[in-house]
Amino acid sequence: MKSLSLKLLSLFLLAFSIGACANFSGMTAHQALSVGIFSASILGTLFFWDFRLSFAFIGTSVLLLTRTVDLEHVIEFSSLEVILFLIGMMVVIGLLKDSGVFAWIVSLILRVPKLTGKKFVLFVGIISALLACTVDEVTSIIFIVVAVLEICDYFEINPVPFVIISVLTTNIGSAATVLGNPIGILIASKSGLTFEDFIAKALPLAVVCLIVAIFILLFWYRKSIKLLDEQIQRLGANDILIRLISVPPEKDLKVSLGIFGIMLVLISLHHRMELALGLPVNTVLLVVPLVTSGFVMIWKHRKARKYIEKDVEWWTLLFFLLLFVQAGTLKYTGATVFIAKNLLAVTGNNLNLLTGIVLWISAIGSSVLDNVVLVAAFVPVVQGFHSLNMNLQPLWWALLFGGCLGGNITLIGSTANIVAIGILEKEGRIKINFFNWLWVGLTVGLITTFIVMFALVFLPFYR
Repeated sequence: MKSLSLKLLSLFLLAFSIGACANFSGMTAHQALSVGIFSASILGTLFFWDFRLSFAFIGTSVLLLTRTVDLEHVIEFSSLEVILFLIGMMVVIGLLKDSGVFAWIVSLILRVPKLTGKKFVLFVGIISALLACTVDEVTSIIFIVVAVLEICDYFEINPVPFVIISVLTTNIGSAATVLGNPIGILIASKSGLTFEDFIAKALPLAVVCLIVAIFILLFWYRKSIKLLDEQIQRLGANDILIRLISVPPEKDLKVSLGIFGIMLVLISLHHRMELALGLPVNTVLLVVPLVTSGFVMIWKHRKARKYIEKDVEWWTLLFFLLLFVQAGTLKYTGATVFIAKNLLAVTGNNLNLLTGIVLWISAIGSSVLDNVVLVAAFVPVVQGFHSLNMNLQPLWWALLFGGCLGGNITLIGSTANIVAIGILEKEGRIKINFFNWLWVGLTVGLITTFIVMFALVFLPFYR
């Protein structure tokens, strides 16, 4: 208890010092307070993960009581459109899990003739990235890691290299579409980027990063892959395929796949529909999951309450909502414009240099901090450049890829990492050494981030 009190006091003093430094640098009292409160929430998330929602509640209350922000703007800054989108997606994903869709996909892909170690790595990497960009990184990694553990257990090999491979490719795949990561929908809603923009610009870059990462991983874990080859030859691959979860394509599974497929088609066409109907940008994108989840709850009315109560991560969503309010307050007080002007002064209005700064700060920051927290802090700063007549497109892509690729650097860099480690410890009773992850994660993270930097700085397509 004494240790906890000391840590909390240290957190308070550190946040207060950041706010005081902001005030001394020329910010107003309200600007400095908004910076101090937001810093407290970020640091509280980093050092007191279990209490992150408490810090968000207290911090937002202080902003209201000090009139740094008012109730009307709290509602405006809460990004309800993002929260509602995530709720709708979580309900649909709950249906897919109940119907056995993910187990069915994994069993189909792993039923590969003449299975080899390299084939296994290729399929694990590709399906991890594919699932991440069509549902979300957390849901996909759960099913992939369970499948990897089953296979490695059968062949009596160490599952750690293959779990790491699945996580690294999952994080890369999560940058490919709006659906793969919460930061994708957050950036889309704040920037006006559409699903088509992600497919045209984020997807190709993510594919290049994925290919490079798989080559790196094939070389890095060549000894483990060779051992898997030997075990496959010794034990045979057919038995393990039979032992894998096999889900027949029954009616519920087919209907669930149909619902999900229709939802993806509507999401992919949302920009065209908005133009045809004269609706604001991303209105259809944000509404489609809500409408889909509404029909799901009518069809599965006996499980509707379960989908809302069990499959929707209310704790996380409330944290996001209040964090968005605090980030919006930074913009409301003018703190982000102040920061943006100072960044421009440092970079000399050089867009390439500014893009690199945003990319690397978000990548390095995401390696130690949840990427949603980091991106929520950067969104109002990037928006601040708009008033300074800056081209924001490269900055948005830098923020997206920095947030996703930086998560590969450490074993706490993304939610997918933490979930995978938890499953490995619980089911496999194996712990991953921090440095065993760091070296491969750092290599993949740095190289893929350099690839993104090259594209954003030198390719006119991303300007």
